[in-house]
Amino acid sequence: MAGQFQGKVAIVTGGSSGIGQAAAIAFAREGAKVVVAADKNVAGGNKTVKIIKKAGGEATFIKTDVSQEGEVKALVDSTVDLYGRLDYAFNNAGTAIGFIGPITELTEEQWDRGMAVNLKGIWLCMKYEIRYMLGHGGGAIVNTSSLAGLRALPSTPIYTAAKHGIIGLTKCAAQTYARAGIRVNAICPGLTLTPLVMKEMDCSDLEAAAREERIPLGRLGKPEEVAEVAVWLCSDTASFVIGAAVVVDGGTLA
Repeated sequence: MAGQFQGKVAIVTGGSSGIGQAAAIAFAREGAKVVVAADKNVAGGNKTVKIIKKAGGEATFIKTDVSQEGEVKALVDSTVDLYGRLDYAFNNAGTAIGFIGPITELTEEQWDRGMAVNLKGIWLCMKYEIRYMLGHGGGAIVNTSSLAGLRALPSTPIYTAAKHGIIGLTKCAAQTYARAGIRVNAICPGLTLTPLVMKEMDCSDLEAAAREERIPLGRLGKPEEVAEVAVWLCSDTASFVIGAAVVVDGGTLA
């Protein structure tokens, strides 16, 4: 598979389904060797690898809980041991919205659990990805936030806070490491047809869901549409894009 990422290596967390799976396939399509990481959905991660290999690409699956520092360090170390380098990272792993209600009813356990993957996991991934990239010519990193990182969703305080935090971390890292040749950006998807979203919505009428969410395009997004933006942000054609929070939402935020 020859493309703009030929000879390069990418890590995709949360790569077992949805946006992560679509991104892993897209990176491979462009010639990158892809390390697919996921925690609970091992079968899905292996399926992603199988799809890539069937198309002629190269990929491997590494089970990783991104909320655990040792596992994140092992993910990066194993990637470099296996493929000899790391050029791109799409830090996409995240949990469901989780707790719904006012902050006065939120427990400490719910807060810690919601933050562990959605925010701490992004920090840990960047920590070890950037440490490697600093000594090896730079690279590009994309973090998955959400529309909830740009506006308040009052009934989802943990999710909203975590997604806002991702954008803050992204901007800090972008400014700190830009001159070292490391570009860091975030994407903010709107409602997208992923297994996680569909499970939470429990809605078979997608047009009705789009109307309810006031999506000007009249439909929910496809994982591939979001994934292509993440891949573009890693490419040389996005070389002047640094510290951005790119909205991919069919016009919802506007």
